Amino acid sequence: MNDEKTENLSTKPKSSGSKIPTYLMLHGILLLYSFAAICSKKAALSPTFSLEFFAWYAGVLGILVIYALVWQQVLKRLPLFTAFLNKGITIMWGILWGMLIFGESISLTMIIGAAIVFVGIILVVSSNVK
Repeated sequence: MNDEKTENLSTKPKSSGSKIPTYLMLHGILLLYSFAAICSKKAALSPTFSLEFFAWYAGVLGILVIYALVWQQVLKRLPLFTAFLNKGITIMWGILWGMLIFGESISLTMIIGAAIVFVGIILVVSSNVK
């Protein structure tokens, strides 16, 4: 009887087949989440309390609402540890967006750090994908 209660209280989500679609959904919302940082930086570069400032921050809030809703769906399908570890991919998106949109330079240490994060994500994900 105790085992049944323990099993029902388990934080491990139920698995139903391949997790590839779940990982695609996860990384799609993490890409979306990285857009919130772009909107936030654009707002910071806008004149304070201007219409442009409020529009960019409205974009941030809209993105975060969508992200929160989809994140809950991901957590139903993946362990929290795995889902949260994958958030490290936003570091790479941030580096890419900084270079492409804001003209920031990329240093060797940034590339090495991003590579370490990427390898870590691959190792964790590949050990959990069936």
